[in-house]
Amino acid sequence: MQTTLQVKGMTCGHCEAAVKGALKDLNGVQDVNVDLTSGRVDVSYDGDVSNAEMEEAIEEQGYDVVS
Repeated sequence: MQTTLQVKGMTCGHCEAAVKGALKDLNGVQDVNVDLTSGRVDVSYDGDVSNAEMEEAIEEQGYDVVS
């Protein structure tokens, strides 16, 4: 499955790495692509992880997920 999250507050390579790392640590996340310019985070995952878990992982890194 695939989802796209809109994330506010990412401005640099460190931000990108923090978001990617937090998501890839979740069981079930297979791939993460971050576009800093648009704030889009594309996530490929299997059914073991929910959108709420992904949002929480991003927010724990200090970024805001826009609904």
